[in-house]
Amino acid sequence: MQLIPVPLSEIPTLAQLYRDSVLHPPVSAKRSCHASLLDRVSLYQGDITRLKIDAIVNAANKSLLGSGEGVDGAVHKAAGPGLFSECRRLRGCPTGRAKLTRGYDLPACCIIHTVGPAYNSFEGQDYATQLASCYKLSLEIAASNSLRHIAFPAISAGRFCYPIDEASHIALNEIREFCLSEAGKKLERIILVAFRESAYEVYKSIIPEYFPPSERAE
Repeated sequence: MQLIPVPLSEIPTLAQLYRDSVLHPPVSAKRSCHASLLDRVSLYQGDITRLKIDAIVNAANKSLLGSGEGVDGAVHKAAGPGLFSECRRLRGCPTGRAKLTRGYDLPACCIIHTVGPAYNSFEGQDYATQLASCYKLSLEIAASNSLRHIAFPAISAGRFCYPIDEASHIALNEIREFCLSEAGKKLERIILVAFRESAYEVYKSIIPEYFPPSERAE
């Protein structure tokens, strides 16, 4: 079935979401207000494979060959067989790393494949470091390849069982830090995509802590 592309103009920025009262000022913010960031970060509920932007991120497995499940399966199915052929030549990807491919039949020009950690609360260790690396390296790849827009699913929060609230804090911290870096200035829009309503609600509750509104937005 043909995808109906969603253009960037239909993806609301945080500034728009504050104006529409979808997002609300936090009781206690973890970061200070930086008004310019509100026009460069977005929250979108829906199918990441429909976004007509420069790059989407695929929450891949280590083989990069598609799992048939979740975001990874959806990306490979929508992109078509050309993606499988290119990914096979990449010979996999370690946890916490990322690799770039073409978008093939997707509306997005490129795909950044990153492998998040499979969460196990009984093993304790550097899951947070690995997950943070997924976001940081994906952003670096986008900036270094002159990609202006990048959309992230909730990496590891699906079949890899990373608690969505913990994963969201890591994602938002890395995105904010990168936005304020020199390399981050090359990116015009960073989009957080929630496929499920439950993930969307978690993002809505946590985003204001990292991206509080300006006085004008309030």
